[in-house]
Amino acid sequence: MAQTASLQRENIFDFSKAFSTFSVDDIDSAKQFYSNTLGVDVAEEKEGGISLDLGGNKVFLYPKSDHSAATFTVLNIPVSDIELAVEELKGRGVQFESYGGDIATDDNGIFRGADRGEGPNIAWFKDPAGNVISVIEQD
Repeated sequence: MAQTASLQRENIFDFSKAFSTFSVDDIDSAKQFYSNTLGVDVAEEKEGGISLDLGGNKVFLYPKSDHSAATFTVLNIPVSDIELAVEELKGRGVQFESYGGDIATDDNGIFRGADRGEGPNIAWFKDPAGNVISVIEQD
């Protein structure tokens, strides 16, 4: 009986519809950035936020008056060619972050992890609310 109850409890979770959220200070700026600059399908939600449709995966952005930007990457966007992705986004006005130390970036804002056997090639930028987003090279 305990095993059956345990299995039934496991089935209450629908991980296929799980989603992430993060806050922004200006929902209109976020909507414009994600839809126009990044080309993401954006829908307005009744809760006052927006949802990003990332190929069937959803991320919900909500307005927060006392928003503090995340100091970590909140969204990673896989790309097949980091050079091309960075060039394209720079052409759309995106400014890439420059880091030193263990994640030192080159002149294009790219951390060359794969080239050094230290993880993927990755480049970070911020949305209008200051949240950190990345493009990350994957095969």
